[in-house]
Amino acid sequence: MGLIENKQKVVVICGPTGVGKTSVAVRLAGAFKAEIINADSMQIYRRMDIGTAKPTPSEQQAARHHLIDIREPDQPFDAAVFVQTARAAAAEIIAGGRLPLLVGGTGLYIKAFLHGLFKTAAVDPAVRARLQAEADEQGPATLYLRLKAVDPAAAARLHPNDLFRILRALETIETSGESISSCHAGHQFKDEPYDALKIGLQMERETLYGRIDRRVEAMLSAGLEQEVRQLLAAGFGAELKSMQSIGYRHMVDYIQGRTSLEECTRTLKRDTRRYAKRQLTWFGADEDILWYAPRDLEAMRVRIGHFLAESGYDNGPG
Repeated sequence: MGLIENKQKVVVICGPTGVGKTSVAVRLAGAFKAEIINADSMQIYRRMDIGTAKPTPSEQQAARHHLIDIREPDQPFDAAVFVQTARAAAAEIIAGGRLPLLVGGTGLYIKAFLHGLFKTAAVDPAVRARLQAEADEQGPATLYLRLKAVDPAAAARLHPNDLFRILRALETIETSGESISSCHAGHQFKDEPYDALKIGLQMERETLYGRIDRRVEAMLSAGLEQEVRQLLAAGFGAELKSMQSIGYRHMVDYIQGRTSLEECTRTLKRDTRRYAKRQLTWFGADEDILWYAPRDLEAMRVRIGHFLAESGYDNGPG
């Protein structure tokens, strides 16, 4: 495999939820000697298949996938662990003479894989314990409002129920005196071990939102409620980071009687559309992304072929 400035070639397929990344990636993997590295923060969890829109068994058979089903829902996983695990997978793929395709919609994971992560100060256990106790007593909304006051940039990126990241942002401020937003800005993601081609998938906003609404309905028909009931019965509580994600927290609220199925469906569609909008904002800020409609497979194939040919990479079919 050829090198540019001693950097290995990686192709990224990114974009908002529901746009069709998996289907495109599987077909592109078939056109090149490629394997897929999952860059979706939820598809790493076992038992969580329907609500995460995990690649189907046939899609996983058509192209080898890495970082799917590698953690139980109660096991810790974050961007730092992702970088370590995903880069190890990329090294394995490259060593086998194949092309890594990094595919997903978790923007921070993709950015961290390509550019590294900043290092924050170690958290004082006493600070963490106190903030957790406050969260248990007052709920996440109170801590979210506090974060909004001291680090509005961080708060704007988080859902008010994302207690894990709210606590991490508050811990960073109390421990180091510096906001997590400032830490991000100061680091500027300078570690760049790969020569990456970034392809983004996009479509007209209303078309995307229609696809999202239909996918939510398909998830409900496929048994999302049963999947969540089985998770709860297995001891995976609603307070877990994984269970606070889109789809799972909505269904927990319905199962535990806090909302109707109609309201659960409505808010799940709404929050998924809002998540897609945040993803579009994140990826839209990256000037290196080349944007294509999902149907433009041939144009993507040609562009990837040119990218690989720049270094004499053998891009024949795998």
